[in-house]
Amino acid sequence: QVQLVESGGGVVQAGGSLRLSCAASGRTFSSYAMGWHRQAPGKEREFVAAISWSGGSKYYADSVKDRFTISRDNAKNTGYLQMNSLKPEDTAVYYCAADNSLRAVRTGPDSISWGQGTQVIVSS
Repeated sequence: QVQLVESGGGVVQAGGSLRLSCAASGRTFSSYAMGWHRQAPGKEREFVAAISWSGGSKYYADSVKDRFTISRDNAKNTGYLQMNSLKPEDTAVYYCAADNSLRAVRTGPDSISWGQGTQVIVSS
């Protein structure tokens, strides 16, 4: 597995932007698909976005499509989630995930690699 550390969370007003980063170490990050999930208080963890190892395939939840952009820099072993036009309902702990299966990154089983999470709070 690969070790993941998220950063970039914080408090932002509605309509604002944040960029989350996911720094990877351990196994070769460039061979792994990676993605983001989030968990709001009292809710189940849900899929946000995923990207293939090459960056050629990207997937988004309908709730964030056209507002969030997932990307990666394999030379830096880092993945990113650019979040624009943030809404209060985007408030959650955001988790980075990685696996050699893009499908697994999208479905998010406990068996894949996870970071510790970073808190995003969007105030109205």
